[in-house]
Amino acid sequence: MVGRRRGRGNSVPQQAPQNQRRGPHRTPREPAIFSKAMDCESDVPHDKLTIAQARRGTPAHRPVRVYADGIFDLFHSGHARALMQAKNLFPNTHLIVGVCNDDLTHKYKGFTVMTEDERYEALRHCRYVDEVVRDAPWTLTPEFLRRHKIDFVAHDDIPYTSAGSEDVYKHIKEAGMFVATQRTEGISTSDLITRIVRDYDVYVRRNLQRGYTARELNVGFIKENKYRLQNQVDKMKETVRTVEEKSKHFVYRVEEKSQDLIHKWEEKSREFIGNFLELFGPDGAWHVIQERSGRMLQALSPYSSPRGSPSSSPTRRRSCSPDTRSPPASPQR
Repeated sequence: MVGRRRGRGNSVPQQAPQNQRRGPHRTPREPAIFSKAMDCESDVPHDKLTIAQARRGTPAHRPVRVYADGIFDLFHSGHARALMQAKNLFPNTHLIVGVCNDDLTHKYKGFTVMTEDERYEALRHCRYVDEVVRDAPWTLTPEFLRRHKIDFVAHDDIPYTSAGSEDVYKHIKEAGMFVATQRTEGISTSDLITRIVRDYDVYVRRNLQRGYTARELNVGFIKENKYRLQNQVDKMKETVRTVEEKSKHFVYRVEEKSQDLIHKWEEKSREFIGNFLELFGPDGAWHVIQERSGRMLQALSPYSSPRGSPSSSPTRRRSCSPDTRSPPASPQR
């Protein structure tokens, strides 16, 4: 038996202008109401509409009541898109969503992840939904359509084989009450479950870390210890990886500091050598100072002759004045 596809949609029709009439105002702060038998009783006549009339925004005295049904397990964006399409089919739409209960779903489709109450609440808090029908039927009967005053049924147009029927919406289509929506490819409840099954070990280990018991996860003693050991190994790997990253960062900082110190040292060395050459070089200030100081000492200090060599002494002899010279000796007779 083919599983029933419900509440999936893709492309969105153009939305009606803002000035078009909408259904009864519902504040976003409140969830959608649950449908009751008394909600469908009204003194206002419920005239049968054609799709053309509904798209023109008629009748003026009431919104167009559109019904969409499904399982809506693991409520996701594909469900929300389908409901958005249904809500925007007509300028003035009151969207009613039917949700099948657990017994009916498990019988015709299979086990669900979410309970029926969880699925009801998920639909009540979708912004496009105005009313939720609990315990919705698997196949829509004329009596159900009359009781809820349904004008049109919205669902994807693929023939839906289930409950011994080639298409459970065949009689709705023949009555001219069916409006097609489009499914969202790449997202479905089955896709989500497949991801969980594929990564089963990852999610079990994660939930064990978060405090779930092996019994709650339906895991045996051996597997529990295996998963816990794997968690410890992963922690050790993460610790080693962290230490390696910190070590790399430390080494990088040391290299960076070393390069900075070497660069500064080279700059200081060049500066020191330059100052040294400027001060002590052949044309430096220190050489000029030495040369000048030598000249000054030479000018201030008298020359002294070495002992034992009077002829070679550079010391000048003291000359006598002419008037003080002694007279020459007279010859003796």
